[in-house]
Amino acid sequence: MDQLTYGDVKAAAERITGRVRPVILAPADAGSAPGPCELWLAQEFMQHTGSFKARGAQNFLQAHRDAGTLPDTGVTIASGGNAGLACAWAARQQGVTATVFLPTTAPAVKVAKLRAYGAVVRLVGTEYAEALAACQEFADTTGALTSHAYDHPLIAAGAGTLLEEIHTRLPGLDTVVVAVGGGGLFAGVSTAARHHGIRVVAVEPENCRALNAALESGHPVDVRVDSVAADSLGARRTSAMALNAAQQDNVRSVLVPDSEIIRARQALWDDRRLAVEHAAATALAAVTATEAPYRPAPGEQVAVVLCGANTDPSDLVH
Repeated sequence: MDQLTYGDVKAAAERITGRVRPVILAPADAGSAPGPCELWLAQEFMQHTGSFKARGAQNFLQAHRDAGTLPDTGVTIASGGNAGLACAWAARQQGVTATVFLPTTAPAVKVAKLRAYGAVVRLVGTEYAEALAACQEFADTTGALTSHAYDHPLIAAGAGTLLEEIHTRLPGLDTVVVAVGGGGLFAGVSTAARHHGIRVVAVEPENCRALNAALESGHPVDVRVDSVAADSLGARRTSAMALNAAQQDNVRSVLVPDSEIIRARQALWDDRRLAVEHAAATALAAVTATEAPYRPAPGEQVAVVLCGANTDPSDLVH
């Protein structure tokens, strides 16, 4: 399925309302907004498991539960990052087991957190590709339901519920700014935004530009991954679903350098004591950088999605 619909997002909202935390919106401090616009911070890093991924994971499993297709053998995923944590959390909510495959190089803190959510952790190989192959073999052998970090319509639709909540709170919203990795969050948000006539600014690091490169080529292509935000935004190839969403006329794709991502992340800590992932700071950098690739117009109402906070804050200057 390459095209997500607004109906998919609305159905997801009906499934997960009351099962996830509503997004917190906070106005930017006076003087910190880029020019005379109205800037809001969508603090989705306060979501269950520390990122927006909980929305898609909950929608994915609830949809299968409602359809009677959630097997007793549970769900499996290859991901030691935010998607794996969200899958484990949602599986626990649904009363099934999540079996999460990671490479043996995965940080011990992530393994511990996955186990704290009740997941069965399998450490296989030294690279993600090896863990993914083992995950697929496990699903084929056991009948476990296979989830994905971003490239599934139920995952993307769940992420899109974030925009529905923002629009309900800010009915005059003109623009939403969102970081892009593999494209699940972007695909869901842009699908809902298009329905409401809201512009989407899709932001990627200069050296993690899977969506931007796909737009240039007209189809998904492999890209080099080299950024401080690569742990969350380091997809080598965007999904066809995200590319389809990006080709609509309400979307603008922009790139930001790592130096501005680091600066924006530090500013959130200095000004608000918010320790967010570099991915969250990537979205903010698009409108606050010295040479910002997106300059809001006077009076424009803009929401920047701070998508996650599963980060090591030790490099933030105190």
